[in-house]
Amino acid sequence: MSDDETKPAKINWFSEMRGLLLMLLAVLAFHTFIAKPFYIPSASMVPGLLVGDRLIVSKYPYGWSWVSASFHVFPRDDWRIAPATPEYGDVVIAVPPVSNEDYIKRVVALPGDTIAMRNGQIILNGETVPQQIEPAVQLAADDDNLCASAYSEMRQCLDVFGQYRVTLEDGTQVFEPPTYRETLPNGASYLIIDHFDQRLDNMAPVEVPDGHVFLMGDNRDHSADSRAEAFNRGLGGPVPLTSIGGRAEIITFSLDGSASWNPLTWWGALRGGRAWTSLRPEMRHVTSEGMVQ
Repeated sequence: MSDDETKPAKINWFSEMRGLLLMLLAVLAFHTFIAKPFYIPSASMVPGLLVGDRLIVSKYPYGWSWVSASFHVFPRDDWRIAPATPEYGDVVIAVPPVSNEDYIKRVVALPGDTIAMRNGQIILNGETVPQQIEPAVQLAADDDNLCASAYSEMRQCLDVFGQYRVTLEDGTQVFEPPTYRETLPNGASYLIIDHFDQRLDNMAPVEVPDGHVFLMGDNRDHSADSRAEAFNRGLGGPVPLTSIGGRAEIITFSLDGSASWNPLTWWGALRGGRAWTSLRPEMRHVTSEGMVQ
């Protein structure tokens, strides 16, 4: 056997780096054009979404724009490729006007609509959007992630939901805040929480311009959305479709915040029953009299 046959083969570093680069580009392309994972950092979409939920967001339903890239490296512009308009009730990813953060909110008004708020209820094109009282949702009182927030106005859970603390028969403590079912004109129906009077409960009529949508969080008293000013970390009114980065589709798994760096704690932090939950709204029939069936 010759010396050349016993020597280890030389690593072709150029080939290795090229392979890694191509793999990275493929991942970025997939995240930009097809779908990407998303983490819920705030409680603005409780009860449908909890802090710690991990989602899949599809990137193609409304076309592509500057916001589609995995990292918002492109300057804001009004170009769109294969444009489409969201539907009432869609849960979407939006970028506010004064930062490059990703917000997650629900579409409650479409281009051409006029939307107002009166005592916490949406008035859409002059008609009150139905809200039905529902049995209170149960939010685990010991959930470390329940009220984490991405904006400074959010208070601690004890302050926000403390008065709704209930002890169940098995000794478990939960919060049971006032819960309503809101149903939009197309029948899209979902649960919201609205538990005290605050300034965003009332809003003068706003006309949604062409190429824009109006977004709100389901946790109505704790959401910086289209009702809130941009300087107050809100969306500052109707959001251009060029700033909508995708549609939330499904929860893959959810962690309650109790996990640490130790992998042994990860399994115990999983919230049961949330994996593979669809984020599309339930569809109900709305009669000509505005009744929900």
